[in-house]
Amino acid sequence: MTLTPERIVVDGVTGSGKSTLAARIAERTGLPYHPADDLTWQPGWVPVPDEEQRRRITELCAGERWVLDAAYGKWHDIVLARAQLVVGLDYPRWLSLGRLLRRTAVRSLTRERICNGNVESFRQMFSADSIIRWHFRSFTHKRERIRALAADPGGPAIVRLTTPRETRRWLETL
Repeated sequence: MTLTPERIVVDGVTGSGKSTLAARIAERTGLPYHPADDLTWQPGWVPVPDEEQRRRITELCAGERWVLDAAYGKWHDIVLARAQLVVGLDYPRWLSLGRLLRRTAVRSLTRERICNGNVESFRQMFSADSIIRWHFRSFTHKRERIRALAADPGGPAIVRLTTPRETRRWLETL
């Protein structure tokens, strides 16, 4: 492996700051950044079909240089097979949930366009498909996945970060 990994995935629970960190890693390293949501959501919050998601991720991961801000379960295997480094944000629930609530409320007020022109809304925030509900459904599984990766000597290198301060310090080393 090179001194600075050239294929990096940031993994973590919903609301932990994966996209922000991935963008900062890309800025510091010059690696191209690819937001996973842009590859998995179409306008109108229509999901990209699973087979197409896997095709897109396979194509992206075939490249030699990239930073990806998630590793969804539908294609986690593809990303891990090519990643040189997994940065795992293993923050407590109160922190990631607080960030998620603030981010979602602000985006709902400002109508900020995200992933292919989609917009979050207060209605959506409290719907059955809410990202906040998703946080509660997926938190434990995603956290266990990061910890399992950290314990697996056969997988890609992993940096498990448990606080924003630890994350800032690590980022400064790049």
